[in-house]
Amino acid sequence: MIGGFISRGLILVLAYAYPAFECFKAVENNGVEVQELRFWCQYWIIIAMLTALERIADIFVSWWPMYGELKLALFIYLWYPKTKGAGYVYQTYLRPYVSKHEMDIDWGLQELRERAWNLATYHWQICLQLVSAKIPQFIQFMTSQSVRIKQPGSQNGENQHSYETPPPTSSPTSTPSRLVKRNKTDREQLPNTPSGKPTSQHA
Repeated sequence: MIGGFISRGLILVLAYAYPAFECFKAVENNGVEVQELRFWCQYWIIIAMLTALERIADIFVSWWPMYGELKLALFIYLWYPKTKGAGYVYQTYLRPYVSKHEMDIDWGLQELRERAWNLATYHWQICLQLVSAKIPQFIQFMTSQSVRIKQPGSQNGENQHSYETPPPTSSPTSTPSRLVKRNKTDREQLPNTPSGKPTSQHA
């Protein structure tokens, strides 16, 4: 994982940052040569093609051993002053293929651009319809909330009244009265005997 991170960082520096700086110096140089500008244009055309293709190719070949290192070596080969592989790759492979299919590529890109524009306008219209439908609902919701805050309804008063009144509790006299009634019934069930005199049965 660390090796892949390092190789990606080196690719960003050596395939994009350094060539971009060299291209900047070639453009801003007063005594610029057309051949040098042509070389850097060829390099960036190849880089653009490789960047577009590697989004798909990485899915299938990224598991190869030393894949990141091979990409880095290819990028260095393209701009290295002693090899200048960009000119060779452009003249040998890219230019013949693009020149042969230039009309088809141009037609496909134009059709893709029109479809993208139509899709963007379609989604834009849907978004406008949704916004125009939701704005009145939002305004109505906000006005109802503001009216409810300014004029408290009867529900608040009822809630306050329910909180102020204590819950009903049993009266303290209910328990003794029940005890008194129970004592009376118990006395009625007992036999009538004179107090203090034991009962005796005579044969």
